[in-house]
Amino acid sequence: MTTADILKKVRELEIISKRLTNHLFTGEYHTAFKGRGMSFKEVRDYVPGDDPRFIDWNVSARMGHHYSKIFEEERELSVYLLVDISASSLFGTFRQTKKDLITEMCAVLSFSAITNNDKVGLIFFSDHVEKFIPAKKGRDHVLYMVREMLSFKPQCSQTDVLKALTFLNNTTRHKSIVFILSDFADAGYEQGLRVAARRHDVIGVQVYDKRDDQLPMAGMMQLKDAETGKMVLLNTSDPYTRFKYSQQFQKVLEEAKVAFRKAGAELLQVSTGQDYVKLLQQFFIRRGHK
Repeated sequence: MTTADILKKVRELEIISKRLTNHLFTGEYHTAFKGRGMSFKEVRDYVPGDDPRFIDWNVSARMGHHYSKIFEEERELSVYLLVDISASSLFGTFRQTKKDLITEMCAVLSFSAITNNDKVGLIFFSDHVEKFIPAKKGRDHVLYMVREMLSFKPQCSQTDVLKALTFLNNTTRHKSIVFILSDFADAGYEQGLRVAARRHDVIGVQVYDKRDDQLPMAGMMQLKDAETGKMVLLNTSDPYTRFKYSQQFQKVLEEAKVAFRKAGAELLQVSTGQDYVKLLQQFFIRRGHK
């Protein structure tokens, strides 16, 4: 992808993300993610229906009639996007790759964050943390992150979710909103996830492709593991082979569900080509009703 192509794609993602943010996610995002608490704003005249617990008795005594304390939400939050850039993210057979889908979702989440005056940061990981962009506010910052998502070349091809979670836990001191976007074709990250979920509001986004679940009916095929480089010869027309292939993928999905449930975190599962906009909107609305 040339520099011109990257800039064109950044602009396209900005337009799409801003339209979705302005028309769909403005209220939903704000409601789904609460601020750090309530802070005192001002006092005003007490009116019937105000909570008597919030009467400011000192001001009321001085002024000769009742005044109520008014509070506002301390809104400013930090949102961190932990993005899996291992080789498996380049796979995709239906309209887009996993990386394309992750990039679009990250752009939408980032613009939703800054529209609500929140900060947003980014952690790229493979089998180690490849790049860390601290959380900041502003359009220019988000555009920089989107450019990096489109153009960054990882040094390694394999995945280690635990390394990314450990880095997050050691780097971020304040409670943040954390989205982990990966296919989670990994193991051994459960304890790190539990630690992160105790400190932060963690949401996993498990991205997959339909060919992760179903082999094409194409006879004998030689397949290569994108992360390890291992080659394997499979008869894709053999029913037992197809069953075992699908069973292995379903195990990855189920293990992720169990890990996030035990950690007290949420998990969204989305396929390439799927309507992720509807998925995110339903998630925001569900969170807002809790």
